[in-house]
Amino acid sequence: MIELGRLSAGLAGVGGVSLAVLGLSVLRDPASGLRLAGHRAENLPQVMANRYLALAVLAVLAMLHGDAGVIAALFGVLGLMGLHDATIYARAGHGWGRHAAAGCAAFAVAGLAWLARAGGI
Repeated sequence: MIELGRLSAGLAGVGGVSLAVLGLSVLRDPASGLRLAGHRAENLPQVMANRYLALAVLAVLAMLHGDAGVIAALFGVLGLMGLHDATIYARAGHGWGRHAAAGCAAFAVAGLAWLARAGGI
């Protein structure tokens, strides 16, 4: 009989690979990637609203869970997202400061959580 923990971890890996394929597809050819993902450009504002709310729920759940490793991992990823967005907007000649500030703030949270985990603080 398969252990549910191993099954869920394996399926999480499959989900991660699927998300990576979609992300790389959108980077390579945005129109084709959006079609592959089933998204339409005119609906991206609503999609972004959903993403922000989902990330907010993940942040709250990480806080409630209280594990420094989970918090460090989540906020490390959020930091990368913020700085990546800042880079996109800077290259396009648009305002990028808010995204950079959000990315740096997320990295600060990740760093504090990592220090707490490493030092047992």
